[in-house]
Amino acid sequence: MKSVNLQRTESLLMELIPEALATLNDSRINNLAVTEVNCKNGKYDAIVYYDGTDFTKKEHQVLNNLLNKASGQIKSYCLSATGWYKCPDFKFKADDNLEKSLHIEALFDQIKKD
Repeated sequence: MKSVNLQRTESLLMELIPEALATLNDSRINNLAVTEVNCKNGKYDAIVYYDGTDFTKKEHQVLNNLLNKASGQIKSYCLSATGWYKCPDFKFKADDNLEKSLHIEALFDQIKKD
């Protein structure tokens, strides 16, 4: 179970990261939907999951590279918006949970038909 402070940090980052992405000039990443933020190791590391259902694996690699390059700007935005002394280091990953749940629902529908 996560502490209340850690959950609050994750929630705040869920709001701030899309705002920070919207300020970037790259149209490939400035409209990405952030689906989850998972802070690890206290508040020093955070895995940021984005909606990756519309992208191929190759596009995921490109997006991850772009997001990693923009990580410094995103951290700066979060620091200025919160007044924190330190911001977590971000790792970006595509969230494929929605795709998996749609696949499971399709399997259930197929089972009902049979």
